[in-house]
Amino acid sequence: MKRLNVNIDHIATIRQARRTNEPNPVSAAVICELAGADGITTHLRSDRRHIQDYDLIALKQVVVTHLNVEMAATDEMVEIASRVKPDVVTLVPERPQEVTTEGGLDVIANLKDIKKAVDALRANGIFVGLFIDPDIKQIRAAAKMKVFQVELCTANYAHLCESPGSATVRNTKEIQAEIERIKKASKVAANAGINVAAGHGLTYRNIGPIASIQEIQEFNIGHNIIARSALVGLDQAVREMIAAIRST
Repeated sequence: MKRLNVNIDHIATIRQARRTNEPNPVSAAVICELAGADGITTHLRSDRRHIQDYDLIALKQVVVTHLNVEMAATDEMVEIASRVKPDVVTLVPERPQEVTTEGGLDVIANLKDIKKAVDALRANGIFVGLFIDPDIKQIRAAAKMKVFQVELCTANYAHLCESPGSATVRNTKEIQAEIERIKKASKVAANAGINVAAGHGLTYRNIGPIASIQEIQEFNIGHNIIARSALVGLDQAVREMIAAIRST
């Protein structure tokens, strides 16, 4: 069965906008789990723009499904993860000026630092995933590290789906080509014995073709669910996304 991990970062974004104590990301995590989410995802950034260290500690104590923490492959983050011990750590690229993660981790270019982080996390009993573009060379590099999972970045697919003129013949062909690229990458990863997840920019509108890819078993989705929850409530927003994923 296809799994949904809800990224709750933007609950913390709302809280941090006023530097107050609400809304509480931990409370949001509980609502997501009760609505049927298979896990909770969160990103502890080096600039702490949304999730804070104390959130991570509380989430570890409260989440009963599956806690996936995204973080950069730095000594600071590895040390925090080694203390908190989430179920999975997904290593992601991080740039201070970015609004959100802009693409996949370049495993090949940063092989030494990433391997150091992967080895340290695994030594502490933590499963490790890598957030990478649907690129065959990157997947093969990830496979050599024997990571638990790769999460394929769907940012380009999402951009094509949401950009102006996305209904044109030209964009339709580009969208289909990107779906095929993700499908091929998923097969390569699965054949290498790596679990396959996907995420970034996925919405109720565009999830269908990606959810239909057999090898992808897990989805990490945040902004679209939180945006929808502002209108219909978090419980319903999560249930609607689960239905969208599993209706394919």
